[in-house]
Amino acid sequence: MHDIVFVAAPSDAISADIARRWQFPVAGDVPDGLYLRMQDGSLGLYDGADRQQKHAVSVNFLSPQSQYRKAHGGGRGEPVVKAIGMKGSDDYRVIDATPGLGRDAFVLASAGCHVTLIERSSVVAALLEDGLRRLKDSDPLLAARLTLLHGNSAEVMQYWDQSDVDAVYLDPMFPHRKKSAMVKKEMRLFQQLLGDDPDADALLPPARQLAKNRVVVKRPNSAEPLGADKPSMAITSKKHRFDVYICHNA
Repeated sequence: MHDIVFVAAPSDAISADIARRWQFPVAGDVPDGLYLRMQDGSLGLYDGADRQQKHAVSVNFLSPQSQYRKAHGGGRGEPVVKAIGMKGSDDYRVIDATPGLGRDAFVLASAGCHVTLIERSSVVAALLEDGLRRLKDSDPLLAARLTLLHGNSAEVMQYWDQSDVDAVYLDPMFPHRKKSAMVKKEMRLFQQLLGDDPDADALLPPARQLAKNRVVVKRPNSAEPLGADKPSMAITSKKHRFDVYICHNA
Protein backbone atom coordinates (compact mmCIF):
# COMPACT_ATOMS: atom_id res chain seq x y z
CA MET A 1 0.00 0.00 0.00
CA HIS A 2 1.35 3.43 -0.96
CA ASP A 3 1.05 6.58 1.14
CA ILE A 4 -1.38 8.73 -0.83
CA VAL A 5 -1.55 12.51 -0.64
CA PHE A 6 -4.49 14.66 -1.64
CA VAL A 7 -3.42 17.51 -3.93
CA ALA A 8 -5.64 20.53 -3.36
CA ALA A 9 -5.53 24.30 -3.11
CA PRO A 10 -5.94 25.72 0.43
CA SER A 11 -9.24 27.32 -0.63
CA ASP A 12 -10.77 24.04 -1.89
CA ALA A 13 -13.23 23.22 0.90
CA ILE A 14 -14.66 20.11 -0.79
CA SER A 15 -11.24 18.51 -1.19
CA ALA A 16 -10.31 19.48 2.35
CA ASP A 17 -13.44 17.77 3.67
CA ILE A 18 -12.74 14.54 1.76
CA ALA A 19 -9.11 14.52 2.87
CA ARG A 20 -10.11 15.10 6.50
CA ARG A 21 -12.75 12.35 6.58
CA TRP A 22 -10.46 9.79 4.96
CA GLN A 23 -7.34 11.05 6.75
CA PHE A 24 -5.30 11.81 3.63
CA PRO A 25 -2.45 14.32 4.01
CA VAL A 26 -2.98 17.41 1.84
CA ALA A 27 -0.27 18.76 -0.47
CA GLY A 28 -0.14 21.78 -2.72
CA ASP A 29 2.23 20.29 -5.28
CA VAL A 30 1.95 17.17 -7.40
CA PRO A 31 4.19 14.39 -6.01
CA ASP A 32 6.21 11.90 -8.01
CA GLY A 33 3.98 8.97 -6.99
CA LEU A 34 0.25 8.35 -6.78
CA TYR A 35 -2.07 11.07 -5.53
CA LEU A 36 -5.73 12.05 -5.32
CA ARG A 37 -7.34 15.24 -6.56
CA MET A 38 -10.72 16.64 -7.53
CA GLN A 39 -10.94 17.40 -11.24
CA ASP A 40 -14.07 18.58 -13.06
CA GLY A 41 -16.27 17.64 -10.12
CA SER A 42 -15.03 14.08 -9.61
CA LEU A 43 -12.36 12.48 -7.46
CA GLY A 44 -9.52 10.75 -9.30
CA LEU A 45 -6.37 8.79 -8.58
CA TYR A 46 -3.42 10.06 -10.60
CA ASP A 47 0.20 9.12 -11.18
CA GLY A 48 2.67 11.96 -10.67
CA ALA A 49 4.87 10.44 -13.38
CA ASP A 50 2.07 11.15 -15.89
CA ARG A 51 2.47 14.91 -16.11
CA GLN A 52 -0.30 15.21 -18.68
CA GLN A 53 -2.76 13.61 -16.23
CA LYS A 54 -4.46 11.62 -18.98
CA HIS A 55 -5.04 8.41 -17.08
CA ALA A 56 -6.89 9.07 -13.86
CA VAL A 57 -8.70 6.24 -12.10
CA SER A 58 -12.16 7.27 -10.97
CA VAL A 59 -15.56 5.74 -10.29
CA ASN A 60 -18.06 6.88 -12.89
CA PHE A 61 -21.44 5.19 -12.82
CA LEU A 62 -22.67 7.81 -15.30
CA SER A 63 -20.22 6.87 -18.06
CA PRO A 64 -21.66 5.89 -21.46
CA GLN A 65 -20.50 2.31 -20.88
CA SER A 66 -22.28 2.05 -17.52
CA GLN A 67 -25.45 3.65 -18.82
CA TYR A 68 -25.46 1.33 -21.85
CA ARG A 69 -25.27 -1.71 -19.57
CA LYS A 70 -28.07 -0.28 -17.45
CA ALA A 71 -30.31 0.59 -20.41
CA HIS A 72 -30.06 -2.76 -22.19
CA GLY A 73 -32.07 -5.02 -20.00
CA GLY A 74 -30.88 -3.53 -16.74
CA GLY A 75 -27.97 -5.93 -16.85
CA ARG A 76 -30.21 -9.01 -16.53
CA GLY A 77 -28.67 -10.65 -19.57
CA GLU A 78 -25.14 -10.25 -18.26
CA PRO A 79 -23.26 -13.34 -17.06
CA VAL A 80 -22.64 -11.83 -13.62
CA VAL A 81 -26.40 -11.42 -13.08
CA LYS A 82 -27.10 -14.95 -14.27
CA ALA A 83 -24.39 -16.27 -11.96
CA ILE A 84 -25.61 -14.38 -8.89
CA GLY A 85 -28.93 -16.25 -8.99
CA MET A 86 -31.50 -13.46 -8.73
CA LYS A 87 -34.83 -14.62 -10.17
CA GLY A 88 -37.23 -11.73 -10.20
CA SER A 89 -36.91 -10.79 -6.52
CA ASP A 90 -36.78 -7.08 -5.69
CA ASP A 91 -35.14 -7.83 -2.33
CA TYR A 92 -32.16 -9.94 -3.40
CA ARG A 93 -29.21 -8.91 -1.24
CA VAL A 94 -25.62 -9.25 -2.36
CA ILE A 95 -22.31 -8.48 -0.70
CA ASP A 96 -19.58 -7.44 -3.11
CA ALA A 97 -16.50 -8.17 -1.03
CA THR A 98 -13.99 -6.96 -3.65
CA PRO A 99 -15.78 -4.07 -5.38
CA GLY A 100 -12.86 -2.40 -7.16
CA LEU A 101 -14.37 0.46 -9.14
CA GLY A 102 -17.89 -0.85 -8.56
CA ARG A 103 -18.76 -1.78 -12.13
CA ASP A 104 -20.14 -5.25 -11.44
CA ALA A 105 -21.94 -3.95 -8.34
CA PHE A 106 -23.56 -1.30 -10.55
CA VAL A 107 -24.74 -3.96 -13.01
CA LEU A 108 -26.19 -6.04 -10.17
CA ALA A 109 -27.96 -3.00 -8.71
CA SER A 110 -29.29 -2.08 -12.16
CA ALA A 111 -30.78 -5.58 -12.36
CA GLY A 112 -32.57 -5.01 -9.05
CA CYS A 113 -30.17 -6.35 -6.41
CA HIS A 114 -29.38 -4.51 -3.19
CA VAL A 115 -25.59 -4.52 -3.08
CA THR A 116 -23.31 -3.82 -0.12
CA LEU A 117 -19.79 -2.96 -1.26
CA ILE A 118 -17.09 -3.71 1.33
CA GLU A 119 -13.75 -2.04 0.55
CA ARG A 120 -10.71 -2.09 2.83
CA SER A 121 -8.58 0.45 0.93
CA SER A 122 -9.38 3.98 2.07
CA VAL A 123 -8.31 5.29 -1.35
CA VAL A 124 -10.66 3.01 -3.29
CA ALA A 125 -13.43 3.57 -0.74
CA ALA A 126 -13.10 7.33 -1.21
CA LEU A 127 -13.33 6.88 -5.00
CA LEU A 128 -16.43 4.70 -4.61
CA GLU A 129 -18.04 7.19 -2.24
CA ASP A 130 -17.49 9.97 -4.76
CA GLY A 131 -18.98 7.90 -7.58
CA LEU A 132 -22.02 7.07 -5.46
CA ARG A 133 -22.44 10.76 -4.59
CA ARG A 134 -22.67 11.68 -8.26
CA LEU A 135 -24.95 8.73 -9.03
CA LYS A 136 -27.28 9.81 -6.22
CA ASP A 137 -27.63 13.24 -7.81
CA SER A 138 -28.60 11.64 -11.14
CA ASP A 139 -30.47 8.46 -10.13
CA PRO A 140 -31.30 8.38 -6.41
CA LEU A 141 -33.40 5.21 -6.65
CA LEU A 142 -30.53 3.23 -8.17
CA ALA A 143 -28.01 4.76 -5.76
CA ALA A 144 -30.19 3.62 -2.86
CA ARG A 145 -29.52 0.01 -3.88
CA LEU A 146 -25.77 0.50 -3.39
CA THR A 147 -24.33 0.74 0.14
CA LEU A 148 -20.63 1.29 0.86
CA LEU A 149 -18.82 -0.07 3.92
CA HIS A 150 -15.15 0.62 4.67
CA GLY A 151 -13.50 -2.39 6.27
CA ASN A 152 -11.81 -5.75 5.89
CA SER A 153 -14.22 -7.94 3.93
CA ALA A 154 -13.23 -11.21 5.61
CA GLU A 155 -13.76 -9.74 9.08
CA VAL A 156 -16.99 -7.95 8.17
CA MET A 157 -18.46 -11.14 6.73
CA GLN A 158 -17.29 -13.22 9.69
CA TYR A 159 -19.08 -10.96 12.16
CA TRP A 160 -22.12 -10.08 10.02
CA ASP A 161 -25.02 -10.23 12.47
CA GLN A 162 -27.90 -10.53 10.00
CA SER A 163 -29.16 -13.47 7.97
CA ASP A 164 -30.21 -11.41 4.98
CA VAL A 165 -27.34 -12.03 2.55
CA ASP A 166 -28.51 -14.05 -0.45
CA ALA A 167 -25.19 -14.08 -2.31
CA VAL A 168 -21.58 -12.96 -1.98
CA TYR A 169 -19.60 -11.81 -5.01
CA LEU A 170 -15.80 -12.02 -5.19
CA ASP A 171 -13.57 -10.61 -7.94
CA PRO A 172 -10.01 -10.88 -6.60
CA MET A 173 -7.21 -8.96 -8.27
CA PHE A 174 -5.48 -11.39 -10.61
CA PRO A 175 -1.79 -10.95 -11.49
CA HIS A 176 -1.42 -10.02 -15.16
CA ARG A 177 1.23 -12.08 -16.89
CA LYS A 178 1.29 -10.12 -20.13
CA LYS A 179 3.70 -7.26 -20.68
CA SER A 180 2.67 -4.14 -18.81
CA ALA A 181 1.95 -2.28 -22.04
CA MET A 182 -0.82 -4.78 -22.73
CA VAL A 183 -2.56 -4.06 -19.45
CA LYS A 184 -4.90 -1.09 -19.32
CA LYS A 185 -3.23 1.94 -17.73
CA GLU A 186 -6.18 2.15 -15.36
CA MET A 187 -5.54 -1.38 -14.11
CA ARG A 188 -1.82 -0.70 -13.84
CA LEU A 189 -2.51 2.24 -11.52
CA PHE A 190 -4.83 0.06 -9.48
CA GLN A 191 -2.22 -2.68 -9.18
CA GLN A 192 0.43 -0.11 -8.31
CA LEU A 193 -1.81 1.04 -5.47
CA LEU A 194 -3.05 -2.31 -4.19
CA GLY A 195 -0.85 -5.04 -5.63
CA ASP A 196 -2.36 -8.49 -6.13
CA ASP A 197 -4.65 -10.24 -3.64
CA PRO A 198 -2.39 -12.71 -1.82
CA ASP A 199 -5.10 -13.30 0.79
CA ALA A 200 -7.96 -13.71 -1.68
CA ASP A 201 -8.38 -17.35 -0.68
CA ALA A 202 -9.25 -16.19 2.85
CA LEU A 203 -12.44 -14.54 1.56
CA LEU A 204 -14.06 -17.72 0.31
CA PRO A 205 -14.71 -19.55 3.65
CA PRO A 206 -16.53 -16.66 5.41
CA ALA A 207 -18.41 -15.91 2.19
CA ARG A 208 -19.67 -19.49 1.97
CA GLN A 209 -20.68 -19.47 5.63
CA LEU A 210 -22.62 -16.22 5.22
CA ALA A 211 -24.45 -16.50 1.88
CA LYS A 212 -27.87 -18.15 1.96
CA ASN A 213 -27.90 -18.98 -1.74
CA ARG A 214 -24.46 -18.88 -3.36
CA VAL A 215 -21.01 -17.39 -3.65
CA VAL A 216 -19.83 -16.26 -7.08
CA VAL A 217 -16.13 -15.86 -7.87
CA LYS A 218 -15.08 -14.05 -11.05
CA ARG A 219 -11.91 -15.49 -12.58
CA PRO A 220 -10.05 -15.15 -15.88
CA ASN A 221 -10.84 -18.12 -18.09
CA SER A 222 -7.23 -19.29 -17.76
CA ALA A 223 -7.16 -19.14 -13.94
CA GLU A 224 -7.61 -21.96 -11.49
CA PRO A 225 -10.62 -21.84 -9.13
CA LEU A 226 -10.13 -19.86 -5.95
CA GLY A 227 -9.25 -22.11 -3.04
CA ALA A 228 -9.18 -25.89 -2.96
CA ASP A 229 -12.85 -26.76 -3.47
CA LYS A 230 -14.34 -27.30 -6.89
CA PRO A 231 -17.22 -24.92 -7.71
CA SER A 232 -20.74 -26.27 -8.09
CA MET A 233 -20.93 -24.89 -11.62
CA ALA A 234 -19.52 -22.12 -13.78
CA ILE A 235 -20.91 -19.54 -16.19
CA THR A 236 -18.45 -18.39 -18.83
CA SER A 237 -18.13 -15.26 -20.90
CA LYS A 238 -15.58 -14.29 -23.55
CA LYS A 239 -12.80 -13.41 -21.11
CA HIS A 240 -14.04 -14.46 -17.69
CA ARG A 241 -15.55 -17.35 -15.81
CA PHE A 242 -18.00 -17.03 -12.93
CA ASP A 243 -17.47 -19.94 -10.53
CA VAL A 244 -20.62 -20.60 -8.50
CA TYR A 245 -20.55 -22.24 -5.07
CA ILE A 246 -24.06 -23.23 -4.00
CA CYS A 247 -24.77 -22.65 -0.30
CA HIS A 248 -27.51 -23.98 1.98
CA ASN A 249 -27.49 -21.50 4.86
CA ALA A 250 -31.13 -20.40 4.75
